[in-house]
Amino acid sequence: MGGTAGTAGTTGGLCPQGEIVCEGDTAKVCDGMGGFDSETPCADVCVEGLGCKLCVPGESQCNGDTVETCDPNGDTWVPTDTCDPIQGQTCDPQFGACTGACSKGALGLSYIGCDYYPTVTQQIDYGIDQYCQAPHQFAVAVANTSGNTADVTVTRGAMTVDSFQVPAGDVVVRPLPWIDALCKTQGPSTLVADGAYRLRSTQPVTVYQYNPLAATVTNDASLLLPVNAWQSDYVVASWPHWTGIGLPGFYAVVASEDGTTVTLTPSATGGQVQAGGGVAANGAGQVTLQQGDVLQVVTSGGDLTGTRVTSDKPIQVFGGHECTQVPIGTPACDHLEEALFPVDALAKEYFVAPPIHPSNPNAEKGQIVRIVATEPNTQLSYDPPQGGLATSITNAGDFIESPIGTTPFKVTADKKVLVVQYMVSQNAGYGLSDPAMLIAVPSEQYRQDYLFHAATNWVVNFVDIIAPDGASVTVDGAPVPAMAWKAIGATGWSWAHVQLSNAGTGNHTVAADQGVGISVYGVQDYGSYWYPGGLDLSIIPQ
Repeated sequence: MGGTAGTAGTTGGLCPQGEIVCEGDTAKVCDGMGGFDSETPCADVCVEGLGCKLCVPGESQCNGDTVETCDPNGDTWVPTDTCDPIQGQTCDPQFGACTGACSKGALGLSYIGCDYYPTVTQQIDYGIDQYCQAPHQFAVAVANTSGNTADVTVTRGAMTVDSFQVPAGDVVVRPLPWIDALCKTQGPSTLVADGAYRLRSTQPVTVYQYNPLAATVTNDASLLLPVNAWQSDYVVASWPHWTGIGLPGFYAVVASEDGTTVTLTPSATGGQVQAGGGVAANGAGQVTLQQGDVLQVVTSGGDLTGTRVTSDKPIQVFGGHECTQVPIGTPACDHLEEALFPVDALAKEYFVAPPIHPSNPNAEKGQIVRIVATEPNTQLSYDPPQGGLATSITNAGDFIESPIGTTPFKVTADKKVLVVQYMVSQNAGYGLSDPAMLIAVPSEQYRQDYLFHAATNWVVNFVDIIAPDGASVTVDGAPVPAMAWKAIGATGWSWAHVQLSNAGTGNHTVAADQGVGISVYGVQDYGSYWYPGGLDLSIIPQ
C-alpha cells in the first residue's frame, strides 16, 4: 500500500475509497483514510477516475489523413473523420483535426461548400423528344467563391470523370455524361449503384446542375447542397402523375456514406409508385444505399408531395417530375427538379413572390403555390390575405395548393412548413416560359451576399430579390433602383425583378446590408428554369 499523505477528494473531503486519482502518469487508488491502496505507473496516460489508459476520452489525434478520437473508456482510438486531400484538407497534429478552407469548421452551413453530388434525374426521352442524349447535355456550373484558384475533381465511383480549375471569383460550366438508368426511363423505381457524380473542390464553391444545359423546351436547374449541409429528414415536393400521358413524378435519394439506411413513408397522395429498388407499390420501403448510390422513386399515379424520407446518415433528396404541365391540361410540359432543403433548415415564415411577365415588365407571371406541413394541425396566415389558400393543414405530409396567382405574399405558420412555387405553362397566358419549380427559402436563411450563375443561352434571365424595406441592395455592383421595388402587403418587405446581362460568363453577385432572399430563372419559348440563388442552411428549432 502506498505511503503518500492523505489527499482531498472531488468534494473537498478525503479521497473516497476506490476512487482513482492521477499524479502525473501514476494512477493511485484511494483507501478512504487519507492514503492509497495501490499506485501504478502508466505506460501511456493516467486519466482521473479511470486510471491507466491508452488515451484521454474525447481527445483527438492524426493518423495520416485520418482523425481519430479517443473512445469514452480511454481504451482505443476510433476513426472519426478523413481529411480529404482532393478538398485541400490536411490533418493538423497540433489540434487533431482537419484544417483548410474546406474543413467543416471553416465552411459552416450554407450553399457554399467543397463536396457535392450532381445527380441526373428522370427526363423525357422517347419519340421525337429525346433529351437524354446529344446534342443535349447534362451539366454543372461551378462558381468559385474564394480568392484562390479552385482545383475541381469529378468522379463516379472509382473513376475520375473530369478535372479542371476555376479561377478565383469565376465560373466554369462542364458537361457530364447522362446516366441512362436514371434519365432514359418512365419507370420502374430503381436503385442505381454509383448513380451520382461526386464533385470536390480545393476551395469553397457553389454548384448548380442543369438538366439539360441548353435552353430547350423541357429542362430545369437545381441549386446543389454541399455534403456538410446534408441532414437526415426531408419532405418531398413533386407534382401529380400525368395520367393521360403516363409521365411520372419522382424523387431521388443520394447517399454520401456506405451503409446508409433510408426509410420512405408515403404521404396521403404518395402511395402509388412503380415498385422497384426495394420500394413497394404503396410507396413504403427501407433501402440501404452505399456511397454515391441513387434511389429514384417514380409514380404510377397520385402525387409524391408530402412523402417523408428519413435516414440514419445524411442524404441528399431531389424532387420533381419527368415532364408536366402546370396546371395539367394547359400546354406545354416541362421537366421539374430541385434539390430539397432538409426539415432542419425549414422554418415558419416565408415570402412568396411571382416571377416577372417576360414581355411586360410591369406585370407578373402566374404561379401556383403549395404549402406542405411537416407536423399535424399546422395553422397558417397570410399578408395580404389569400382567399384561395386554406389556413390550416390537418396532417403531416398534407398540403394545400393555391389557384394561379400573381400577388406576392408572406406565409406565417405555427409549425415548420415547406413552400414550393410552380411557374405555369406558356399557354396559361403569361408570356414565354413553361413549368419550373422553386423551393422557397425561409426568411431566416436569407444572406447578405450571393454568388450565382445564370446560363447565358436563355432568351432572358432574371434574379428576383426579396428584401426589408430600406435595404441597400446591389446586383453585379449596381444598386437596384428605388422604382424597381414593390411592397409585399403590409409586411415591411418588398421585392424586385432585375434582368441579368447575358454578356460574359453568367456569373453574378447580389450584395446587401441586410439579409435578402433571391431566386434565379430564365425563360424562352416553351422553356424555363428556376432555382433559389443560395441560402444559409442553419438548423432552425421547431
